[in-house]
Amino acid sequence: MKNISFIETGTGLDVHGQDVNVAARRAVEDAVHYNSMPGVKKILPDEDLNQMKVNVKLAVPADEDELDVEKIKAMIPYGAVSVEVMQGGMATTSGIYLEEQRDKNDLMYIVNAAVEVGY
Repeated sequence: MKNISFIETGTGLDVHGQDVNVAARRAVEDAVHYNSMPGVKKILPDEDLNQMKVNVKLAVPADEDELDVEKIKAMIPYGAVSVEVMQGGMATTSGIYLEEQRDKNDLMYIVNAAVEVGY
């Protein structure tokens, strides 16, 4: 990306089930859900939303190979979307193991997201 115009950040958790996809989707939603970019078209080439580039950076605590990058990309409605995954976030105790919640252990996964928007 040549020009970054906005960076939105978010955090997502999966308290039960230890599913990195749940936590990652929540982190991306947290990053973009409370934002509006009304002037973005004016700064894009040809004022075209399809010229926008979006890079989603995810810091995940475990199970990087289980992350469904295509589902993350599908969360962004415009532009060319890329996803970058790195080690980070946190896996920490939820304080309880609940088999009926599909827990594998007593951990909760916390994922951090940074969504870069530009062209």
